[in-house]
Amino acid sequence: MSQRHFIQVGGVLILTAAFACSEGERPVAPRTEEMAHTPSMTMGFGSKSTPLGRATFRDPSDPNLKIKRITGDWHVEVKAKDALDIAVQSIVFQPGGYSGWHRHPGPVFIQVVNGEMTFYESDDPTCTPIRRKAGEGYLDKGEHAHFARNETGTTSENMVTYFAPPGAALRIDEPSPGTCPF
Repeated sequence: MSQRHFIQVGGVLILTAAFACSEGERPVAPRTEEMAHTPSMTMGFGSKSTPLGRATFRDPSDPNLKIKRITGDWHVEVKAKDALDIAVQSIVFQPGGYSGWHRHPGPVFIQVVNGEMTFYESDDPTCTPIRRKAGEGYLDKGEHAHFARNETGTTSENMVTYFAPPGAALRIDEPSPGTCPF
């Protein structure tokens, strides 16, 4: 490359960078004063997630996945159009660890395997804690945000099973609903 061509390319790169980094007349996205001070999500702290597996289930002979099982007085039924992803992960929370406010695209079955966890629902104006100990479960239907927190002095481990549309993100971060002091 000739020196003149090198200088021209360098000049174009500098002008491009300067234009891209400059403050223009219009903001990239409209912002209100409230948006400038409200975080778009809340961060988690003191937890480690380990994905264990994810698979898509579909019935090749029917556009609707239907599973129904009746054993005596016990009934279970799962329906999905047209398929269903099931994902499993282990989440370990250190003492004082928490998830941050988030929701899911479908129902989530949470098994507390060790320790104790406390859950809070975004639609609960009283911020009532829902405590689950080892061997107990917590069902999040995925309809609104929630917050999981280890409020004990020992580690807590959860086995989490997600039901989701194929390929969907399993976690959707949410801002604090303002119903809890954290």
